[in-house]
Amino acid sequence: MGKGEMERLNQTLTVHLTNIHETLQLLDQTPASSLQKVSWDEVIKISEQLSKNATTAGMLCTGEKVKVTVLEENMEAYFNVLQGLLLLAYGTTVGAGPTLTSNIHASIKQVVDCSFLLWRECVTSYGPSGSEKKCTIPQLAGTVWEACSSLKKTPATNIVAIGRAITQVAVSIKDVLREMKELEPCSSDPNSEAESQGQESNISDVDADDEFGKDLSPEEMKVAQLAVVIVSELVTVIKELIRSITGLLKKETRNHEHDGVESLEKLLKLCRGIGIQVDELGACLYPPQELSAITKSCKELSDLIDEVSKELDCLNGSTDAFSERCNTLKTALGVLKIEISDSVAADAVRQNSSGLNVVEQMHNLAVND
Repeated sequence: MGKGEMERLNQTLTVHLTNIHETLQLLDQTPASSLQKVSWDEVIKISEQLSKNATTAGMLCTGEKVKVTVLEENMEAYFNVLQGLLLLAYGTTVGAGPTLTSNIHASIKQVVDCSFLLWRECVTSYGPSGSEKKCTIPQLAGTVWEACSSLKKTPATNIVAIGRAITQVAVSIKDVLREMKELEPCSSDPNSEAESQGQESNISDVDADDEFGKDLSPEEMKVAQLAVVIVSELVTVIKELIRSITGLLKKETRNHEHDGVESLEKLLKLCRGIGIQVDELGACLYPPQELSAITKSCKELSDLIDEVSKELDCLNGSTDAFSERCNTLKTALGVLKIEISDSVAADAVRQNSSGLNVVEQMHNLAVND
């Protein structure tokens, strides 16, 4: 193969890549609501054709030597289908909120990236000098297949996209809950204390993370246990929220899908805020416990749950099960608030008592003098 043919292939590929880049930028623009919304099934259908074209390209570039014109024709056919996929994907974003749009963009970008890698390898491996690279082409064609196949798992509606995103928040909260359950009280066994003192010289060999959080006082442990109850109830509340959102699919209409986007996105934002507060609450449980910070997080959680209930009502998606779990959570928050108030009051009494003892001791000293 001559140098001119290689340059010709590179130039042809560059033109196609440029066109796809320009079309891809279209997905960053919000389509007019008046546009006809495209079904995600159309995107899946054309992606199946793209997968077949990727297989053809792989077989063509790894087989016997073919003419440049044949390779160019297959390249053009492939990128025409890819461009059609991008345009259809753009049509599916009509009425889509930020979360659904982000999911669509990520899935489509993966197909584009895999396609670029495949065809760059096909061009560079063309001819005798690139024969050693041909072994990677089938693998790259396979990645296109995988990227196209993953489009079937991409959410097609705002409701599904938001539901999955909230599920991820629930998973993160469960991780924090698991860590909170690992908190342990300090040992009251004298032998254990003596053994601990005997090993003091080796403390530098122990990972601080292994011991951190295992010396909670009885009072701190009670607070931690009540916090575990709260976070456990939070997980249940979010599960019921997801069920409620999923239930909207059964009564979804086109107008409902468009009108509910704002409330759905706000629900996701509120749930992420809940996740942040759970992180804060979990961090405050390690000794020495920050009771004021724990109280603040509980107040934030209570307010966030109220907002979640309001937004779910706006979607007409609230259920008795969801309301019941919210009430149970509010009760748990109230119990912890009382426990913290009692603890603070007890500390104040002890401090006052200690202060009086000091005054009496000073008075006795003065009398003795």
